[in-house]
Amino acid sequence: MEARTLSVSISVAVTLALIFNVYLPGVTGATFAIQNQCSYTVWAAGIPGGGKALGQGESWSVDVPAGTSAGRFWGRTSCSFDASGQGKCSTGDCGGLLNCQASGQPPATLAEYTLNGGNNRDTYDISLVDGFNIPLSITPSDASCTAPTCSSNINTICPSELKVTDGCNSACVAFNTPQYCCTGDYLTNCSPTNYSKIFKDQCPQAYSYAKDDAPSTFTCASGANYKIVFCP
Repeated sequence: MEARTLSVSISVAVTLALIFNVYLPGVTGATFAIQNQCSYTVWAAGIPGGGKALGQGESWSVDVPAGTSAGRFWGRTSCSFDASGQGKCSTGDCGGLLNCQASGQPPATLAEYTLNGGNNRDTYDISLVDGFNIPLSITPSDASCTAPTCSSNINTICPSELKVTDGCNSACVAFNTPQYCCTGDYLTNCSPTNYSKIFKDQCPQAYSYAKDDAPSTFTCASGANYKIVFCP
């Protein structure tokens, strides 16, 4: 009896899989090609994905499953790891691991995405909400989709109160107040600040603070692949 129940369960699972394959055409994963064009080594990181050291001109390919939400890639700087993959980075560190299992510590320029969202479209953005460490760009394989870029080196004009080694914190990270983090009394009426405007002036296509949605979020029909370049 137990064997029959297991057989029925497997049969149902297979049937459901076939239904989804038939009635949800175009729901596919995506390949992300991460390339380092910086003059220095960048330790690329991804959730999902893990991590990999990239010298100048080197690339890393990551296949991301369909339906992945709240995914992200970023670069880490000035890292040192031992043979077991334990160590630390000046920016973007993810718990001292080469192969990241969690998001990195600010500041870090983020390439964020969700695959197969509403209307079977991917969404993606460049976020400076956690601050900035490395210029980057996102280019979909579908040429009809927007390819946002943040090519300015914000570290060179970072205010002293936001500046850290190899990076520039956002005001939210540096001060952790409702005004800068869009929390508490500022949850629904959060406006740009002098600090977020610095980021926006340098990288108009990137999120400069938590409520900077309208000009900073992009979509592309599911099925596209994506290229992320450090120092485009």
